[in-house]
Amino acid sequence: MTNWPILSLMVFIPLFGAFIISLIDGEEKNIVKNSKMVTLWTSMVVFILSIFLWATFPTDPGFHFIEEVNIFSSVGISYRLGVDGISMLFVVLSAFLVPICILSSWKSIKIRVKEYMILFLILESLMIGTFSALDLLLFYIFFEALLIPMFFIIGIWGGPRKVYAAFKFFLYTLAGSVLFLLAIILMAYHSGTFDIRELLSHNFSYQLQLILWPALFISFAVKTPMWPFHTWLPDAHVEAPTAGSVILAGVLLKVGGYGFIRFSIPMLPNASEYFSGFVFVLGVIAVIYASLVALMQTDMKKLIAYSSVAHMGYVIIGLFTFQQEGIDGAIIQMLSHGVVSAALFLCIGVLYDRQHSRLISDYGGVVEKMPKFSLIFMIFLLASIGLPGTSGFVGEVLVLIAAYKVNGYLALFTGLGMILGAAYMLWLYKRVIFGKVTNDKVTLLKDLDYREVCIFIPLIIGVFWIGLYPESFSIEFRDDVASLISNLDLVISINNN
Repeated sequence: MTNWPILSLMVFIPLFGAFIISLIDGEEKNIVKNSKMVTLWTSMVVFILSIFLWATFPTDPGFHFIEEVNIFSSVGISYRLGVDGISMLFVVLSAFLVPICILSSWKSIKIRVKEYMILFLILESLMIGTFSALDLLLFYIFFEALLIPMFFIIGIWGGPRKVYAAFKFFLYTLAGSVLFLLAIILMAYHSGTFDIRELLSHNFSYQLQLILWPALFISFAVKTPMWPFHTWLPDAHVEAPTAGSVILAGVLLKVGGYGFIRFSIPMLPNASEYFSGFVFVLGVIAVIYASLVALMQTDMKKLIAYSSVAHMGYVIIGLFTFQQEGIDGAIIQMLSHGVVSAALFLCIGVLYDRQHSRLISDYGGVVEKMPKFSLIFMIFLLASIGLPGTSGFVGEVLVLIAAYKVNGYLALFTGLGMILGAAYMLWLYKRVIFGKVTNDKVTLLKDLDYREVCIFIPLIIGVFWIGLYPESFSIEFRDDVASLISNLDLVISINNN
């Protein structure tokens, strides 16, 4: 454990890097080159700090690396940062994906490169701030500010319908958070604090919980996204540039799940128990409905987008089982999805950069021209399905075990998602990679270059690391989850009596 403000450094170093890039001037060629280099090295410094944070993280549960500065002490507003075993891993995931996004954008982003790099560094700062905030109001600021850089990334560097997709993403998610702000004010009014640590131990009345819980649920459900709040996601993914889709699927979708773990379940335990059946219904619908819709897609990006809805359905079901296996599985699933979905969008980006099409019908027989790509694509596709030994297997199995403990039918219907997931992913692979070459442009495809291989290697390591040695991740949050469940059971039993 260190005495220096490592979390603040991770939040503000990207902002400092963005400021340095804003000062770069001269010939356009030099501006582009220097902007890329500053962004890459800045993000690498943050990633190294995140590894140090992980390596020095204490084994005991609770929040660590706490930083606190009073801003408006009269009303209890402070700058508070800190991480527990759960949030620390999401900080590492955020720092891990940003350098990969920068490398993937190295050649594909050709206009307003300086502004693009600035926005990505700002986005990194806000992501880390979201997962490390210990003040409820500060969390809300980071939580909402995330929308701004992503709005511009989609709206400026996106596809043909980028403006529509950007505004739909922004307005949909912002509208969902209005109730969250009202809930924050009400929680602070009744508890007398914005300190998340104190709010976690505060016992809100049952009636107040029933009022607060829907407000938080709508906000987090939109961010996750849960069915039927998911309609912004396919458009945002399809129109976003590849790196935008990577961050959107890899990190931003996890903010909703993190909100359920950090706020809804521990702060409003009775309401969470009361609404758990409702959440299970939505989760099962998400898993089955999104999988069936994915089977009908002709656009590869949209197919992966709907698969994200299905996978996040597993997460929500696991969280609301209130079982150790379920919550552990949900967290592992979020980490796995952060790596696998990011990799799948990068794979689609590789094909799009070469042929400028995401339509499945424009491909076929790709393995003949891109054998290295085909192998790498297969690894991530099998991880998405949940092949034993890959990251996708661990979380799904734990969630199914927890679901079975709650209700056999819940486990049965949730398990259908694994079968449907195998169907749409294997069908995608068959149509794109195998078969005869029917498009002349496919014959001109070139296999992965050195830069692209370097992008995929860390993601492949992540897939097998989580899949073969999940204990190295679960050991960080297991005690925090156990403490959460213990407090949850205690509060529920007291209030029920």
